[in-house]
Amino acid sequence: MLTSLTGRWTKLRYHPEQSRLWNSSSRFKVVPAGRRSGKTELAKRKLVTQALRGPRNDFYDANYFAGAPTRDQAKRIYWNDLKALIHPRFLARKPKESDLEIELINNTKISVVGMDVPERIEGSPWDGGILDEYANMKAQAWDANIRPALADRTGWCWLIGVPEGRNHYYKMYKAALEDKTGEWDGFHWFSRDILPPDEIESAKKNMDELTFQQEYEGSFVTFQGRVYYPFSEEIHCGNLEYDDNKPLILCFDFNVSPGICAVLQEQKLHYKVNGKRYRIDGTGIINEIYIQKDSNTVKICKKILEVYSDHRSDVICYGDSSGGSKGSAKISGSDWDIIKDELKPYFQDRLRFSYPKKNPSERSRVNSVNSRIMSTSGIVRLMVDKRYCPHIVDDFEGVETTKDGSGEIDKKSNPEFTHFTDAIGYYIHREFPINKSLIKEVKILGI
Repeated sequence: MLTSLTGRWTKLRYHPEQSRLWNSSSRFKVVPAGRRSGKTELAKRKLVTQALRGPRNDFYDANYFAGAPTRDQAKRIYWNDLKALIHPRFLARKPKESDLEIELINNTKISVVGMDVPERIEGSPWDGGILDEYANMKAQAWDANIRPALADRTGWCWLIGVPEGRNHYYKMYKAALEDKTGEWDGFHWFSRDILPPDEIESAKKNMDELTFQQEYEGSFVTFQGRVYYPFSEEIHCGNLEYDDNKPLILCFDFNVSPGICAVLQEQKLHYKVNGKRYRIDGTGIINEIYIQKDSNTVKICKKILEVYSDHRSDVICYGDSSGGSKGSAKISGSDWDIIKDELKPYFQDRLRFSYPKKNPSERSRVNSVNSRIMSTSGIVRLMVDKRYCPHIVDDFEGVETTKDGSGEIDKKSNPEFTHFTDAIGYYIHREFPINKSLIKEVKILGI
């Protein structure tokens, strides 16, 4: 049966660690390899080859899963490729697009699932599966939901992804390497082992040093100390321009104390590093709205209009997807509704909104901001006008991580910090995200 392959089964570039992963007899495999290094491609092929072999005995059907942090992610990563890897002659019926299920003629089913609600995987026993971007899944999901669902049939699992600081994925990888029973094993390789050299150099130009190590080297970087560590007042502060004819970017983080909004424009940045002057397109933070106590969204909007009511170009609002769950919208409606009511009379159809249905992970947002602040190659794409943004400068310089090495932002030590950088991060991650715009969907060598 395995000799009947589709054209999607192109030849892979040989790599010894990938070969060791493919041939390993360990039941659980933890694979924190570099971004775009072929681990997901191997996982897709392993899942299909196992499913094509059929059930391990005649008394039950076989079930396999491909999981990611959300259903949309899982579908985007796996669904089309799994269908392309399976020859139509092996399908019992047409794949179920609504349920994301593929049923084979050998009484085997492959399901694509989101793990944002880990309980979804319960109910049916599983013969094996893939957990992709595992570092972004809930820490308790493995012990509480996934492993019990694999227990009845001693099912196998690959836990793959890129590190996210030293969180639960790091602990699992470390435990896998130290396992003496043979049930667990860990596997690791760099992106440079697979990707062309010019792609690696391009990544260095677009990512800060720690993010590059995490994303392209699969390193469990210890994020401790300053969250926005590349930021330097000497380099990143300068006199910026406000242009009435360019889009105005308003970045919100909905709070009562303090109430804030950061004002940005994309523009030419002029900066100096090691005595050498540079001029490059980037993000300019030109102003801040700051109300220390007893703020609300109406007050913030009125402060914005005091300065920018006559702005002639587009006005685009970015921020927290929750829009009011923190309590600043208790007057009426959500924060986004209030902003629309307050600003639309002035900006009319030039007022637009851009925010996600669900906020990105904190670490992903921070990585995007740090990569904008300064890349591994020393390229700066973010500057602040300190004359008008003193609190934003304090935020970039003062926000720190918690002491446990997880890389999580410490939001308790100084409650006034994090609001501006969170707001700016929503914009940068949406427009310049690491995983979309900086990590190109390049063709992996040999795939």
